Amino acid sequence: MDAIIIQILNGLDKGSAYALIALGLTLIFGTLGVVNFAHGALFMIGAFCAVTLQRILTLSTVTIDETQKDFLGNPLKVETPYVVNWFGDSAGNSIIDWSVPLAIILAIPVMLFIGYAMERGLIKHFYKRPHADQILVTFGLAIVIQEIVKLFFGANPIPTPAPDMFAGSLDFGVMLGFDPNAIIYPYWRLIYFAFAAIIIGAVFAFLQFTTFGMVVRAGMADRETVGLLGIDIDKRFTVMFGIAAAVAGLAGVMYTPINPPNYHMGMDFLVLSFVVVVVGGMGSLPGAVLAGFLLGILESFASTTWATTTIPGINQIVIYLVAIIVLLTRPRGLMGRKGVMED
Repeated sequence: MDAIIIQILNGLDKGSAYALIALGLTLIFGTLGVVNFAHGALFMIGAFCAVTLQRILTLSTVTIDETQKDFLGNPLKVETPYVVNWFGDSAGNSIIDWSVPLAIILAIPVMLFIGYAMERGLIKHFYKRPHADQILVTFGLAIVIQEIVKLFFGANPIPTPAPDMFAGSLDFGVMLGFDPNAIIYPYWRLIYFAFAAIIIGAVFAFLQFTTFGMVVRAGMADRETVGLLGIDIDKRFTVMFGIAAAVAGLAGVMYTPINPPNYHMGMDFLVLSFVVVVVGGMGSLPGAVLAGFLLGILESFASTTWATTTIPGINQIVIYLVAIIVLLTRPRGLMGRKGVMED
């Protein structure tokens, strides 16, 4: 039983990332009708927002400490981060320690701006073009962004640790009545799942309970009628593109302690997230979230020793097998609208 719970927790961890990226993809497709293959790059940019803030906070000044000597008897050169000089030892080191959560403050405006610039500068010119054109141009943009990140940050993964408070693991089994140490799970992975749930809930609440969100949902259902009412639906859809970019960016920020950022991490998640969108149903926000968590759990169970021994490589292909089965039996996806992807 404890092994099953651990695999479910692992699945929720992976599914959180899949669901957040797929949610943004579905927002863009549902509002603008654009297949955005650069969305994984937005996830990567968010992750490197955390890396950038960490580097900024650790910028140091070099001073000579006469009280310490090297082996030759010379005074030691000591590097002290500027934030430590400004805020004191305790507060300064705490700020550095919490660089990943603090990166959310940096990532939100950065991702909103990038999303707005991407939509206004490129995507808007492809609204009426075939999906193949949209895929080609956004995939090309993703490669350009990837290479720019590689140029500035290098090709190797960059460790970005979680705050020390959350560096350990939780004895999850004791909470469920199991023996101590039966189910040990990292704090930060649990926090990531909770963070994903909050972001997903916030997006759905925004669309469901705000006037802006209601107009957007109406525009997704019947864009022309909403436009005839005198509402500038295009401007609202541009805002939604920025929100989708911010969701992907925040997912990347909080994922950095789990998977050290590298320049190709966006591509690694992009393909899987598109599979999630297809399985959940093109244009269906609940479907994207549901499929993200379901496929994450399925992939987790497929990665167990028993599964990989019984069917070697099953963990690498199980999501694609599910996608094939869904497309053959229900082309519109689990929760897709009737007629979508069925003609």
